[in-house]
Amino acid sequence: TVHNSFARQTLFELDSKNVNKDEDVFHFVSYIPIDGRLYELDGLKEGPIDLGSVPADSSWLDVVRPIIEKRIQKYNEGEIHFNLMAIVSDRKMKYTERLTQLQKQMEESGMETDSMQAEVSRLRLAIEQEENKIKQYQLENIRRKHNYLPLIVEVLKILAKEGQLLPLYEKAKAKAIEKESKKLKT
Repeated sequence: TVHNSFARQTLFELDSKNVNKDEDVFHFVSYIPIDGRLYELDGLKEGPIDLGSVPADSSWLDVVRPIIEKRIQKYNEGEIHFNLMAIVSDRKMKYTERLTQLQKQMEESGMETDSMQAEVSRLRLAIEQEENKIKQYQLENIRRKHNYLPLIVEVLKILAKEGQLLPLYEKAKAKAIEKESKKLKT
């Protein structure tokens, strides 16, 4: 279901459920460290693949980097388009934990230095910014998933009924021709 939530939205529901070979297909592969081992989670495979141990003296990112680079190289040869995404720690949670820790430290010591107060202010601002980002992401997601087709059809009907559709079409067509001719001249 996660794969489907990222799929391109279609304007019309079609009876045919056959996947066209030219249609975009989304394939997700994740790499995660668990208990000193690196695992690959592939949406097209049955279970996790153990890629080996992560040495205690290095970051799991050092182990996964060559694996990802090899996969990218393989995809570049076949001209497959892909996105590289990262799952990162929740910044708001980190800022909140640090703020709580700092407030507890100030409470226990009975001291509030200027640098501590500045850090508290900085953390509160950072938390607020993260909350605003989350709200913005939610709004963008709603806009991206919304089906605007009924609105577009109604606007076109109204424009046609009022005799404005054809003049707007002709004007847009003329602009497109003019733009194309300028493009060809340069």
